Amino acid sequence: MSDVLIALGSNYHQNAHIHWASQRLGTLFVDVVMSPVLWTQDVHGRNLWYMNRLLRAKTTLSPTQLTTLLKQIEQESYRTKEHVTIDLDLMKYDQERYHLSDWDRPYIQKLLDF
Repeated sequence: MSDVLIALGSNYHQNAHIHWASQRLGTLFVDVVMSPVLWTQDVHGRNLWYMNRLLRAKTTLSPTQLTTLLKQIEQESYRTKEHVTIDLDLMKYDQERYHLSDWDRPYIQKLLDF
């Protein structure tokens, strides 16, 4: 079993989509622990608000399989460029970090404390 860290974010019907994705992911992994949610403003300066959360869990999936699964779940939520119903990013797989530019974002740092 490998340890994973997944970032969840939504800018459209945020509460409903974060809740849906949290439940969906919770059924796919073991030893799931979820951070509290945190509201943040869009990092690109647009007038959008995101709800964010991190999820820690264990999985037998490879990083490639896991990334494919996360993208499939995003598609299930009818995500568009304007309406990010759900954004799911693999941040860490065992000791390997992904999305390196995101690690320094204040909301990621704050959510890591869960």
